[in-house]
Amino acid sequence: MAQKRILLIGGNFYPELTGIGKYNGEMMDWLAAQGNICTVITTYPYYPDWKVKTPYNKKAYWFSKDFKQINANPSNPIKIYRCPHFIPANPSGLTRILSDISFCLSATVMVFFLLFKKKHNYVITVSPPFLTGILAIVYKKFKGAKFFYHVQDLQIDAAADLGMIKSRLLIRLLFRIERFIMKQADLLSSISEGMIDRIKQKAGRERVSFFPNWVDTTLFFPIAKKDGIKEAFGFQATDKVILYSGAIGEKQGLEAILYTADSLKNRSGLKFVICGSGPYKKKLEDLKTNLQTQNVVFLPLQPAEKLNEFLNMADVHLVIQKTNASDLVMPSKLTAILAVGGLAVITAPVHSSLFKVVNNNQIGLLAEPENQVALTEAIQKALNPEMGHINENARNYAKQYLSINEILKKYAQDMASIK
Repeated sequence: MAQKRILLIGGNFYPELTGIGKYNGEMMDWLAAQGNICTVITTYPYYPDWKVKTPYNKKAYWFSKDFKQINANPSNPIKIYRCPHFIPANPSGLTRILSDISFCLSATVMVFFLLFKKKHNYVITVSPPFLTGILAIVYKKFKGAKFFYHVQDLQIDAAADLGMIKSRLLIRLLFRIERFIMKQADLLSSISEGMIDRIKQKAGRERVSFFPNWVDTTLFFPIAKKDGIKEAFGFQATDKVILYSGAIGEKQGLEAILYTADSLKNRSGLKFVICGSGPYKKKLEDLKTNLQTQNVVFLPLQPAEKLNEFLNMADVHLVIQKTNASDLVMPSKLTAILAVGGLAVITAPVHSSLFKVVNNNQIGLLAEPENQVALTEAIQKALNPEMGHINENARNYAKQYLSINEILKKYAQDMASIK
């Protein structure tokens, strides 16, 4: 793709280490490394803690501009406009929508500012927050840019299915706005076959591009000699570590981990580790206290430079979601687990695209969502030393299908194909 000017409007960006912010950051890094001129309108990093991180908290009350240097192309930094927005201390379905609206309102100021600057050829928005698509449409109409709308999470569907928004009138209104945005997009994409099928029905469109989450297999890889890794993180070398690492929210149903840990409390050497932060963490800590489980450990999110070792430490990884979320949200944490050759226990219903991918490629062990007995049995099976073939399958799948270079090359080709 010849050099282009690319604008991303997104609520999450660098330096967030998890979720959409991680992928937005890596995508723009890659596009800038190819020589494109990249600009981002975003907010201040707050996820998954729902609290602005230091040192950004000192200026989060107003607009600011900074630059991100790209190692692959240091002479072409990414320009970042950061906007203030409302961050709820205890996010719910409604307060998350209000948070998204507040970002879109403040981002409107920066979009208006850029209308008087040199044109960007492409404007990309990543949902959630889905309302950023409205800003992209405005920029498209005034500047003649191509509008690319990428869906990481069917935000309204998840909120409706999980009962996070009760008002049917509000749900209908949000669906209408979402449909309008999708119809205006020049390129519409998403991360899984199941989500693509739903988007086609919503938007009444035949073409929705497959743009899956990726992983850098040169940064995440299996470590041959793992002696000492567990001790470095405070465990015994003989411990069997069952790890959940990622955002701690309501849609995962992570209380199931503590109930399984309680049921296996008499099995020596088992350590259930919940690593991360989020609005639901306090409830899990309270549940641990009530159950008086001694085999559950809470850890903070690990820094990027330690993450490969940390993931290699685990004997079993947990990728847990509730039933209603399983075909809407392709877990971003799974890509890194596969890249390190991890053995994952994944909850997914049999009709979901996630179940099909895992089952067809034998890259993890599956359990029925919200089934406590099934989860406990799958974890016990994963501890069986005869499961080594799954570790090998996982790494091979990541190298073949999830490489960041191959996926972003394909997306760049889709961008260039839009006339």
